[in-house]
Amino acid sequence: MPLPSADELEQLPEIEKQWAVKAMHHAETYFKLISSVDGKSLRLTSIDDEIYEDFMKTFPDFSIVDVDENGMKTPEAKNIWREWIMKYEKSVNDYNFGTLLRKNVNGDYTEENTIFVTRIQFIAIEIARNKQGLNSHLVQKKD
Repeated sequence: MPLPSADELEQLPEIEKQWAVKAMHHAETYFKLISSVDGKSLRLTSIDDEIYEDFMKTFPDFSIVDVDENGMKTPEAKNIWREWIMKYEKSVNDYNFGTLLRKNVNGDYTEENTIFVTRIQFIAIEIARNKQGLNSHLVQKKD
């Protein structure tokens, strides 16, 4: 029996379900982590500082507090993001995996507050949020 084509795989509900379970598990694990430990002390990769500096230099006006999903999807923004993402192809595992991101740093993972990004976009935005103390309220809220 031949393997299904990529187009056929896209239509398989089981594949979509497996991806959704994996993505949600990642989101839940990360949220538990930043709710337990002050994000300022977290390292998401061995090159957090490099990613942070490059992200802030490349996207100086990007709001990490309230991510503008539509702004990330303009043709110009897509080109800039694509070029930036590819820099991390060899240095960040699973750099292009689909990952769930909270749009607003003050909210939880909910249907309204969650968008789909690549893993390196998630990492860059969350490194910036952590370094700037924007996730610290989650630990304080827990107390």
